[in-house]
Amino acid sequence: MWLAGWMVVSVFILSNTATPLYVLWQGQLGFASSTLTLIFAAYILGLLLSLLIAGQVSDRYGRRVVLLPGLVCAMSAALLFRSAESVEGLLFARLLTGIAVGIIVSAGMASVVDQGGVQRRRLSSLVASMSMVLGAGLGPLLAGSLATFASRPIEKVFTLELGILALAFLIAWTMPNGANDTQRTGSARWRFPSVERHHRLHILLGVALFGPGITATSFVLSLGPSLLASLLHIKTPLMAGATAFLMFISAFAVQIVLRRRTVEHIFYFSAAATFASMLGISTAIAISSPAVLIIAALLAGAGQGLGQLGGLTLIALRVSDNKRAQANALLNMGGYVPAGLLPVATGFLIDRTNLAVGAYTLAGLLASCALLAAWFVARNKEEVHYY
Repeated sequence: MWLAGWMVVSVFILSNTATPLYVLWQGQLGFASSTLTLIFAAYILGLLLSLLIAGQVSDRYGRRVVLLPGLVCAMSAALLFRSAESVEGLLFARLLTGIAVGIIVSAGMASVVDQGGVQRRRLSSLVASMSMVLGAGLGPLLAGSLATFASRPIEKVFTLELGILALAFLIAWTMPNGANDTQRTGSARWRFPSVERHHRLHILLGVALFGPGITATSFVLSLGPSLLASLLHIKTPLMAGATAFLMFISAFAVQIVLRRRTVEHIFYFSAAATFASMLGISTAIAISSPAVLIIAALLAGAGQGLGQLGGLTLIALRVSDNKRAQANALLNMGGYVPAGLLPVATGFLIDRTNLAVGAYTLAGLLASCALLAAWFVARNKEEVHYY
């Protein structure tokens, strides 16, 4: 279970490592800020394509069959990042990164729960969830530190990441495949990822909290550096990387503190943290306070971490083993689609208005979604009260 968690950590280190380095690539390659939107879109495209396929292939043929190609995609992306000399190279690297992340959040997290066994479903869900946010936090901290203090930071960051991913590949190679023979009987035709009808509400409950939470952290990752630079006059890559690191460490820590709570309480705490985070971001802009912005980032991390933990715990406890990876895929589709689209839409709004208007608009929307999510949990509390 713990070794499987390392695979999740390694790929999520890659997922956010590039964020503090784009300013360096912009200086080297001379592309416009609008090109960053295309690079981010390539990541979301790869992620969604792999989520559509990886879960059901993993449930049918086993985890390792999917994980090994996913880790090859991740290592290929790291190589492309390390030697990128064109925008096309960055686009392809982000596409491969998205594919790898989609595989790891469906098959990789299912593998963590599989290896935890029936008696440790809650613990293994916690390990899977914490592994994701730990990797997501370490990536920008590593990249931001090297970008500030080291020579040739891009080469050094991705050489180190290649070593981390190689270890993850060895773990995947030696782990049990976990193929489900009962799923191999019948048609192998592709279908949209699905779960049993009576478990769809459990997926929707997870999405209702995880979606606003991960969109809030995506908001901080995508617009946080601009807010620090334009409104708060802080332009160091280390500050942006450290803020992202603290945000995900908050997600990591709050899951440990609240791990024994019922899913119902975890969901309520997630909604409250996301709402407070958006209020904090609006306040930080209004009074130009870096300290308030950092507190808001910590709350955003808590909102994502708890929404993710609650969703994964429901899947582990309620959804059947032969649908687990597909359930994970559906949960992450529901989270990553708004997390990908809303910050991009906010970027277009900022281009037409200004940074403050765009940030206020997205913060208000996410705060409203958090309140609606809490209401949805209260309406369906019998599904989460005893878990």
